[in-house]
Formats: sequence, C-alpha cells, structure tokens
Amino acid sequence: MSPFELHCGRYCLNLSKRTHLMGILNVTPDSFSDGGRYFGLQDALRQAHRMAEEGVDIIDVGGESTRPGSHSVSLKEEIKRVIPVVERLVKELRIPISVDTCKAEVSKRALDLGVHLINDVTALRGDSSLGSVIARYKVPLILMHMQGMPRDMQRSPHYESLISEIILFLREAMERARQAGVEEKNILIDPGIGFGKRTEHNLEIIKSLR
Repeated sequence: MSPFELHCGRYCLNLSKRTHLMGILNVTPDSFSDGGRYFGLQDALRQAHRMAEEGVDIIDVGGESTRPGSHSVSLKEEIKRVIPVVERLVKELRIPISVDTCKAEVSKRALDLGVHLINDVTALRGDSSLGSVIARYKVPLILMHMQGMPRDMQRSPHYESLISEIILFLREAMERARQAGVEEKNILIDPGIGFGKRTEHNLEIIKSLR
C-alpha cells in the first residue's frame, strides 16, 4: 500500500505510519473547553509552544467559538483574534499551523502569512468563496460534518441512519471542494464528533471510523 502523505507547505506528514495529534488553540473568550484562557496574545503563544514541546503534530488556531449555542463573530473580530497569533507561530514553531475558520478572507490572510492548512467546520457551507481560496493556495482543507450550525446543533439532534447520513454529507462536501478546484489529495474529512450529536451518536462514530 502506498503511503498516505499529507503535504503542508514544507512539512510532510506520513499519516499511514501513525496517528497524528492536532493541538487545539482557541483564541476566543467563550470556547467550550478553554474559553478565555488563551485569549491574550502572550498566553496563546505560550500555550502553542507548550503543545509543540509536548509533541503535537499540528496546531489548529480558532478565533470563533463553535460551542453549542454560540453565534458567529464578525470578520473584523476574527481577524483581530487569529492573525497576530498565526503570524508569530509560523515563524516560531517547526510544525504545521492550521486555522479553524469558515471565512475566505480570514483564510487568505492566514495563508499569506504561511499557514499550512484550513479547517472548515461548515464544510464549505459558510462562505461560498472559501473553496476557491483553498484551490488557489493548494493547501489541505478539512471538511467536517455538522448537523445544523453551532447555535442550534445540539437542539435534539436526530438521525434516521447516522453513519449513512454522515457519509452522504461528506461526499457532497467533497464534491463542493472539487468543484471549487481543490485537489482531491488535499481534501480531509472529519465526522464531527460532538457537533450535532448525542453521546450515543459519538460512540457509534468512533466504532464506525473505518
């Protein structure tokens, strides 16, 4: 079997050899797990360096909370939160830096600074021009399944056939990416554990990852 290699700028991750860890850095005041802890620039940088020292393979920087019940932030606010952090991290760390955003302009500014991949929890449903930005920069794109949007995703999530519905959703998302010009080798999928899912849904996803 040929190796599954993910090329992120000057980095190459051989994903067929081992599981790789993505460290999550929320530069928000209200994220689910660590909201407010790394909202300041120096706190965020210290945490990123700590995660790199502890062995994470990628650091994913997010400036917009996607906790249940959250609402989107303005483009101006997201840029203010994310860009100063990633500008430093791409220079200071020796691992790929990802940005968690659904906004094309945030992605463009981050990629201009040298960010290596984009993580879109809306799977190209949030900003119709994001796909063309990814295609232009030829970077990996993560497409995630989510039932609804963060503001309403945990309001009684229901599925007739969980795994089949996730697969169909992700196939459609991949087709949106291909239509925008994203190369198939740069498309990654995420079943979205915790996003529009109950505990039993999350356990079924883990059991059915293959």
